[in-house]
Amino acid sequence: MEIFKNMMYILVTSALVENIVLAKFLGCCPFLGVSKKLDSAVGMSSAVIFVMLMATAVTWPIYTYLLAPNGLEYLQTIVFILVIAALVQMVEFVLKKYMKPLYRALGVYLPLITTNCAVLGCALLNIENHYNFLESIINAIGVGLGFMIAMVLFAGVRSKMESVEFPKSFQGIPITLIAASIVSMSFMGFSNVANGIFK
Repeated sequence: MEIFKNMMYILVTSALVENIVLAKFLGCCPFLGVSKKLDSAVGMSSAVIFVMLMATAVTWPIYTYLLAPNGLEYLQTIVFILVIAALVQMVEFVLKKYMKPLYRALGVYLPLITTNCAVLGCALLNIENHYNFLESIINAIGVGLGFMIAMVLFAGVRSKMESVEFPKSFQGIPITLIAASIVSMSFMGFSNVANGIFK
């Protein structure tokens, strides 16, 4: 029961309280660039969740059984970037060869994941928080879900913004950043909720 409670706490905290985009400000490029339409936001988020899970499953054992025992912890960022880039290329190749409909749906977004710092941030946070393998996987799922929640919410906000006229000085990027900051502030209320339920 205690293990389940701990896993739920990690999941809820990583998805809502410490949202990778709205609280840690990682993955802002796709958040601002791909959130104009709901279908593209969901497509990008699905690809990110998949790569994030695979990256966590590969980087955690590499750090735990190869880098840490040999005193090579300082190489973790470089190694993790290379692993993520290789995984994205491999996923793109497999989808293109064996799952063409899925590749056509996600193909536009797959190359962007290599440069998405949210994926690298998730892998580094697992190490920083001293999570075991299962906790790292749960955290990756939570971070991915948090990324999707942020993208879908902001896609909804941006669709509403299209029907509103703003002063010329606020149009474009300024109003987008203001809207993103308001959405980010709304997530602050989740910290007390998570602590009240799971602690």
